[in-house]
Amino acid sequence: MTSAPIVVHQPSRTGGQSVTEILGTAYSDHDLVVFLEGAGVDDPQGVLDDPQWVEWRGGGPHKWRTA
Repeated sequence: MTSAPIVVHQPSRTGGQSVTEILGTAYSDHDLVVFLEGAGVDDPQGVLDDPQWVEWRGGGPHKWRTA
């Protein structure tokens, strides 16, 4: 795999972060977990720190405030 299938982009001015490959804009880890559950990921909480699943860009892992 050349990159993670899920990319969490840098925070926007509204505080949300676009999540590509999955459904929309997350404002928290909980939102991201909900997206992953909807996509059928068996352990959505467990993959948040797995770079083979989630690539965090901009704000860094678990940082949901604006940059």
